[in-house]
Amino acid sequence: MDLLPHVELATGAEPAGTVIWLHGLGADGWDFVPIVRELPLPETLQLRFIFPHAPERPVTINNGFLMRAWYDIAMNDIARLPDEEGIRESQAEVERLIARERDRGIESANIVLAGFSQGGAIALQAGLRHANRLGGIAALSTYLALEESLDAEASAANRATPIFMAHGSDDPIVPLALAEASAAALKRRGYEIEWHTWPMAHAVCAEEIRALSDFLARIYGDGEAPARSSILLP
Repeated sequence: MDLLPHVELATGAEPAGTVIWLHGLGADGWDFVPIVRELPLPETLQLRFIFPHAPERPVTINNGFLMRAWYDIAMNDIARLPDEEGIRESQAEVERLIARERDRGIESANIVLAGFSQGGAIALQAGLRHANRLGGIAALSTYLALEESLDAEASAANRATPIFMAHGSDDPIVPLALAEASAAALKRRGYEIEWHTWPMAHAVCAEEIRALSDFLARIYGDGEAPARSSILLP
C-alpha cells in the first residue's frame, strides 16, 4: 500500500487505538508530535499516533510557492473557490492510512481523525464520509469544506460519531465566524459537536490540549460509549 510519509509513535506496546493527526498549511507531520507528551491521558491508555506529511504543492495564496499542503487555497476568503480536487486527493490519502491501521488489527471504531487548520478540514472531509464507524473526529482551528456535497456523501455509519471542534476567538487565518458557521451546519444535520473557544489566535493552547485529552479518554475509556457533550454551540 502506497502511503504518505509519516511520523509514528505509540504510548505503549499494544495500542488500543490509533489517532491520525493532520498538520496545517506549510508545516509537516513533526509539528504536533510534541503534543503527545502534553496530553494528560490515562497511564493505562495505549495509543498509536500517526502524523503524515502532506504532499508538496504550489499554493496560490502564497504566490504559488511550493509547500506542504493538503489542498490549494486561492484567496484570503479561504472557503471560496475550494480546491475540490486537492481536498479529495487528501481524503483518499487518509483513507489509505485508515485501511493500513485496520490491516494492523485496529478496528475503525478505535481510529480517531484529528487535524489543525487545513488538516482539520481534511479530518472532517474524510471522517464524515468514511464508510465505517470511526471513534471520533477532532477539528482544530478549521472549517467545513465542500459542505454542498456532504448531504449526498455523508456516511450513515458516522452520523453519531463524536466531533470535537475548538477555535481561537482572535484567529486571523480561519475566522471564528466561519468555524461557528461550520459547526452550526453540522449540528443542523444532526451531528453532535463538542464546541470550544479560547482567547487565542491561529494556535493551540494548554486548555485545548486538556479538553482534547478528555475527549480521547472518553472515546477509549473502558469500552464505554463516549459521553454526550453538554457544551452548546454559539
